[in-house]
Amino acid sequence: MRTADRRIALGLYRTGPTRHLLEGALEQGVTDLDTAFNYHHFASHRALAAIADDLLAVFTISTKVGYFPDGHDLDPARLRVAVERSAEELGRTPDTVLLHNPESSVDGFATACATLLEMREAGLCRNWGLSTWDPRPLLDADWEIPRPDVAMVRAGLTVSAGILSAVDELVDRARIAELWGMAPFAGNADDSIWQTVDTSTFLASGQQCSPLQAGVAAAFAIPEVTRLAVGTSRVEHLAEAVDGSRLEVNTETVTVYRALLRERATVSAGAPSRKDQ
Repeated sequence: MRTADRRIALGLYRTGPTRHLLEGALEQGVTDLDTAFNYHHFASHRALAAIADDLLAVFTISTKVGYFPDGHDLDPARLRVAVERSAEELGRTPDTVLLHNPESSVDGFATACATLLEMREAGLCRNWGLSTWDPRPLLDADWEIPRPDVAMVRAGLTVSAGILSAVDELVDRARIAELWGMAPFAGNADDSIWQTVDTSTFLASGQQCSPLQAGVAAAFAIPEVTRLAVGTSRVEHLAEAVDGSRLEVNTETVTVYRALLRERATVSAGAPSRKDQ
Protein backbone atom coordinates (compact mmCIF):
# COMPACT_ATOMS: atom_id res chain seq x y z
CA MET A 1 0.00 0.00 0.00
CA ARG A 2 1.35 3.41 -0.97
CA THR A 3 1.74 6.01 1.76
CA ALA A 4 -0.42 8.32 -0.36
CA ASP A 5 -3.32 5.93 0.24
CA ARG A 6 -3.16 6.35 4.02
CA ARG A 7 -5.34 8.75 5.99
CA ILE A 8 -5.26 9.87 9.61
CA ALA A 9 -8.62 10.42 11.29
CA LEU A 10 -9.08 12.49 14.42
CA GLY A 11 -10.71 10.12 16.90
CA LEU A 12 -13.00 11.68 19.49
CA TYR A 13 -13.46 8.78 21.92
CA ARG A 14 -11.47 10.32 24.77
CA THR A 15 -11.06 13.76 23.25
CA GLY A 16 -13.66 16.48 23.60
CA PRO A 17 -13.73 18.45 20.35
CA THR A 18 -12.51 22.04 20.43
CA ARG A 19 -12.45 24.65 17.72
CA HIS A 20 -8.68 24.89 18.01
CA LEU A 21 -8.26 21.13 17.55
CA LEU A 22 -10.54 20.94 14.52
CA GLU A 23 -8.93 23.93 12.83
CA GLY A 24 -5.51 22.43 13.59
CA ALA A 25 -6.59 19.13 12.05
CA LEU A 26 -7.53 20.87 8.83
CA GLU A 27 -4.20 22.70 8.78
CA GLN A 28 -2.48 19.29 8.96
CA GLY A 29 -4.58 17.95 6.11
CA VAL A 30 -6.68 15.75 8.41
CA THR A 31 -10.22 15.81 7.05
CA ASP A 32 -11.59 12.65 8.70
CA LEU A 33 -13.42 12.71 12.04
CA ASP A 34 -14.40 9.59 13.96
CA THR A 35 -17.03 9.77 16.67
CA ALA A 36 -20.04 7.81 17.98
CA PHE A 37 -23.62 8.30 19.08
CA ASN A 38 -22.68 7.53 22.71
CA TYR A 39 -19.39 9.43 23.02
CA HIS A 40 -19.14 12.06 25.75
CA HIS A 41 -22.39 11.01 27.42
CA PHE A 42 -24.28 10.99 24.11
CA ALA A 43 -23.36 14.61 23.42
CA SER A 44 -20.48 14.33 20.93
CA HIS A 45 -22.55 15.18 17.85
CA ARG A 46 -24.15 18.20 19.50
CA ALA A 47 -20.76 19.41 20.72
CA LEU A 48 -19.29 19.19 17.22
CA ALA A 49 -22.15 21.18 15.71
CA ALA A 50 -22.03 23.78 18.50
CA ILE A 51 -18.35 24.61 18.11
CA ALA A 52 -17.78 24.05 14.40
CA ASP A 53 -20.99 23.82 12.40
CA ASP A 54 -19.32 25.87 9.66
CA LEU A 55 -16.43 23.37 9.42
CA LEU A 56 -18.26 20.05 9.46
CA ALA A 57 -19.03 20.12 5.75
CA VAL A 58 -15.27 20.02 5.10
CA PHE A 59 -14.79 16.84 7.13
CA THR A 60 -15.61 13.24 6.28
CA ILE A 61 -17.45 12.04 9.37
CA SER A 62 -17.80 8.47 10.59
CA THR A 63 -19.98 7.68 13.57
CA LYS A 64 -21.15 4.54 15.34
CA VAL A 65 -24.44 3.27 16.71
CA GLY A 66 -25.20 0.41 19.07
CA TYR A 67 -24.83 1.83 22.58
CA PHE A 68 -27.72 3.46 24.40
CA PRO A 69 -28.14 4.83 27.93
CA ASP A 70 -29.42 1.43 29.07
CA GLY A 71 -26.67 -0.58 27.34
CA HIS A 72 -25.79 -2.23 24.04
CA ASP A 73 -28.63 -2.99 21.63
CA LEU A 74 -28.78 -3.78 17.91
CA ASP A 75 -32.58 -3.50 17.67
CA PRO A 76 -33.31 -2.13 14.16
CA ALA A 77 -35.78 0.50 15.34
CA ARG A 78 -33.35 1.88 17.90
CA LEU A 79 -30.53 1.90 15.39
CA ARG A 80 -32.65 3.86 12.92
CA VAL A 81 -33.55 6.45 15.55
CA ALA A 82 -29.88 6.77 16.54
CA VAL A 83 -28.79 7.32 12.92
CA GLU A 84 -31.56 9.85 12.29
CA ARG A 85 -30.72 11.70 15.51
CA SER A 86 -27.03 11.69 14.64
CA ALA A 87 -27.74 13.45 11.35
CA GLU A 88 -30.08 15.89 13.06
CA GLU A 89 -27.56 16.77 15.78
CA LEU A 90 -24.65 17.06 13.35
CA GLY A 91 -26.70 19.17 10.97
CA ARG A 92 -25.66 16.92 8.08
CA THR A 93 -25.71 13.30 6.98
CA PRO A 94 -22.77 11.27 8.34
CA ASP A 95 -20.53 9.84 5.64
CA THR A 96 -20.20 6.46 7.33
CA VAL A 97 -22.26 4.75 10.03
CA LEU A 98 -20.73 1.74 11.77
CA LEU A 99 -22.28 -0.88 14.03
CA HIS A 100 -20.55 -0.26 17.35
CA ASN A 101 -18.97 -3.41 18.81
CA PRO A 102 -21.52 -5.86 17.33
CA GLU A 103 -19.70 -8.67 19.14
CA SER A 104 -21.60 -7.50 22.24
CA SER A 105 -24.93 -8.54 20.71
CA VAL A 106 -24.06 -11.31 18.28
CA ASP A 107 -27.63 -12.63 17.95
CA GLY A 108 -28.77 -9.38 16.36
CA PHE A 109 -25.74 -8.90 14.12
CA ALA A 110 -27.10 -10.02 10.74
CA THR A 111 -30.36 -8.11 11.14
CA ALA A 112 -28.50 -4.99 12.22
CA CYS A 113 -26.27 -5.19 9.14
CA ALA A 114 -29.31 -5.42 6.88
CA THR A 115 -30.80 -2.43 8.70
CA LEU A 116 -27.75 -0.25 8.11
CA LEU A 117 -27.73 -1.24 4.45
CA GLU A 118 -31.36 -0.10 4.22
CA MET A 119 -30.40 3.20 5.85
CA ARG A 120 -27.63 3.72 3.34
CA GLU A 121 -30.02 3.05 0.48
CA ALA A 122 -32.50 5.50 2.03
CA GLY A 123 -29.83 8.21 2.06
CA LEU A 124 -29.29 8.31 5.83
CA CYS A 125 -25.56 7.69 5.31
CA ARG A 126 -23.22 7.24 2.38
CA ASN A 127 -21.48 4.08 3.64
CA TRP A 128 -22.13 1.49 6.33
CA GLY A 129 -20.01 -1.01 8.15
CA LEU A 130 -18.90 -2.21 11.57
CA SER A 131 -16.45 -1.23 14.25
CA THR A 132 -15.23 -4.14 16.37
CA TRP A 133 -12.76 -4.23 19.25
CA ASP A 134 -12.61 -8.03 19.22
CA PRO A 135 -14.22 -9.82 16.25
CA ARG A 136 -13.68 -13.33 17.61
CA PRO A 137 -17.23 -13.74 19.05
CA LEU A 138 -18.66 -12.81 15.65
CA LEU A 139 -16.80 -15.66 14.00
CA ASP A 140 -18.34 -18.22 16.33
CA ALA A 141 -21.84 -17.33 15.09
CA ASP A 142 -23.70 -18.48 11.98
CA TRP A 143 -24.61 -15.50 9.80
CA GLU A 144 -24.75 -14.16 6.31
CA ILE A 145 -24.64 -10.39 5.82
CA PRO A 146 -24.56 -7.95 2.92
CA ARG A 147 -21.06 -6.77 2.05
CA PRO A 148 -20.03 -3.90 4.39
CA ASP A 149 -18.42 -0.85 2.83
CA VAL A 150 -15.89 -0.68 5.64
CA ALA A 151 -14.82 -2.22 8.94
CA MET A 152 -12.84 -0.56 11.72
CA VAL A 153 -10.58 -2.76 13.85
CA ARG A 154 -7.75 -2.45 16.33
CA ALA A 155 -4.37 -1.90 14.69
CA GLY A 156 -0.74 -1.70 15.71
CA LEU A 157 1.84 -3.37 17.89
CA THR A 158 -0.48 -3.91 20.88
CA VAL A 159 -2.88 -6.19 18.99
CA SER A 160 -2.68 -9.89 19.79
CA ALA A 161 -2.22 -12.69 17.29
CA GLY A 162 -5.71 -13.97 17.98
CA ILE A 163 -7.38 -10.70 17.12
CA LEU A 164 -5.24 -10.18 14.02
CA SER A 165 -6.17 -13.64 12.75
CA ALA A 166 -9.83 -12.97 13.51
CA VAL A 167 -9.67 -9.71 11.56
CA ASP A 168 -8.27 -11.55 8.55
CA GLU A 169 -11.05 -14.13 8.77
CA LEU A 170 -13.76 -11.48 9.20
CA VAL A 171 -12.54 -9.57 6.15
CA ASP A 172 -12.68 -12.74 4.05
CA ARG A 173 -15.99 -13.99 5.40
CA ALA A 174 -17.86 -10.67 5.17
CA ARG A 175 -16.10 -9.60 1.96
CA ILE A 176 -15.32 -6.24 3.54
CA ALA A 177 -14.49 -3.59 0.96
CA GLU A 178 -12.14 -1.39 3.04
CA LEU A 179 -10.39 -1.81 6.38
CA TRP A 180 -9.75 1.02 8.87
CA GLY A 181 -7.67 0.95 12.05
CA MET A 182 -8.01 2.43 15.54
CA ALA A 183 -6.22 2.58 18.90
CA PRO A 184 -2.65 2.24 17.54
CA PHE A 185 -1.24 2.76 21.06
CA ALA A 186 -4.01 1.04 23.01
CA GLY A 187 -5.23 4.42 24.16
CA ASN A 188 -1.96 5.64 25.71
CA ALA A 189 0.68 7.02 23.38
CA ASP A 190 2.49 8.51 26.40
CA ASP A 191 3.15 5.12 27.97
CA SER A 192 6.87 4.70 28.70
CA ILE A 193 6.93 1.45 26.74
CA TRP A 194 6.93 3.45 23.49
CA GLN A 195 10.23 4.99 24.55
CA THR A 196 11.83 1.62 25.35
CA VAL A 197 10.65 -0.47 22.37
CA ASP A 198 12.52 0.24 19.15
CA THR A 199 9.56 0.68 16.81
CA SER A 200 11.87 1.90 14.04
CA THR A 201 12.78 -1.72 13.29
CA PHE A 202 9.46 -1.92 11.40
CA LEU A 203 10.49 0.81 8.97
CA ALA A 204 12.38 0.70 5.72
CA SER A 205 15.96 1.86 6.33
CA GLY A 206 17.14 5.44 6.08
CA GLN A 207 14.17 7.16 7.72
CA GLN A 208 14.38 9.42 10.76
CA CYS A 209 11.39 9.49 13.05
CA SER A 210 10.08 9.51 16.61
CA PRO A 211 8.81 6.33 18.34
CA LEU A 212 5.25 7.61 17.94
CA GLN A 213 5.71 8.13 14.22
CA ALA A 214 7.15 4.64 13.77
CA GLY A 215 4.28 3.19 15.79
CA VAL A 216 1.76 4.93 13.54
CA ALA A 217 3.48 3.62 10.43
CA ALA A 218 3.48 0.07 11.83
CA ALA A 219 -0.22 0.36 12.69
CA PHE A 220 -1.04 0.99 9.04
CA ALA A 221 0.51 -2.41 8.27
CA ILE A 222 -0.69 -4.51 11.26
CA PRO A 223 -3.20 -5.27 9.81
CA GLU A 224 -3.10 -3.37 6.52
CA VAL A 225 -5.54 -0.45 6.83
CA THR A 226 -6.19 2.65 4.75
CA ARG A 227 -7.29 4.93 7.58
CA LEU A 228 -6.13 5.15 11.19
CA ALA A 229 -8.11 6.89 13.93
CA VAL A 230 -5.83 8.68 16.40
CA GLY A 231 -7.25 10.21 19.56
CA THR A 232 -5.53 13.34 20.85
CA SER A 233 -6.29 16.78 22.24
CA ARG A 234 -3.03 18.25 20.93
CA VAL A 235 -2.52 19.49 17.39
CA GLU A 236 1.22 18.75 17.74
CA HIS A 237 0.47 15.09 18.46
CA LEU A 238 -1.85 14.93 15.46
CA ALA A 239 0.82 16.48 13.23
CA GLU A 240 3.30 13.85 14.43
CA ALA A 241 0.84 11.10 13.54
CA VAL A 242 0.37 12.57 10.06
CA ASP A 243 4.14 12.52 9.56
CA GLY A 244 4.18 8.90 10.71
CA SER A 245 1.60 7.95 8.10
CA ARG A 246 4.07 9.00 5.41
CA LEU A 247 6.83 6.61 6.50
CA GLU A 248 7.61 3.47 4.54
CA VAL A 249 7.20 0.16 6.38
CA ASN A 250 9.52 -2.82 5.95
CA THR A 251 6.99 -5.40 4.78
CA GLU A 252 9.39 -8.31 5.40
CA THR A 253 9.74 -7.30 9.04
CA VAL A 254 5.97 -7.07 9.39
CA THR A 255 5.57 -10.56 7.89
CA VAL A 256 8.15 -12.03 10.26
CA TYR A 257 6.56 -10.23 13.23
CA ARG A 258 3.12 -11.63 12.50
CA ALA A 259 4.53 -15.12 12.05
CA LEU A 260 6.28 -14.86 15.42
CA LEU A 261 3.05 -13.65 17.03
CA ARG A 262 1.17 -16.66 15.68
CA GLU A 263 3.92 -19.05 16.81
CA ARG A 264 4.00 -17.60 20.30
CA ALA A 265 0.20 -17.72 20.57
CA THR A 266 0.17 -21.37 19.48
CA VAL A 267 2.82 -22.32 22.03
CA SER A 268 1.04 -20.42 24.81
CA ALA A 269 -2.31 -22.03 24.05
CA GLY A 270 -0.96 -25.50 23.37
CA ALA A 271 -2.90 -25.58 20.09
CA PRO A 272 -4.17 -23.08 17.49
CA SER A 273 -7.20 -21.21 18.81
CA ARG A 274 -9.07 -17.95 18.33
CA LYS A 275 -9.04 -17.50 22.08
CA ASP A 276 -5.29 -17.07 22.42
CA GLN A 277 -4.07 -14.16 24.50
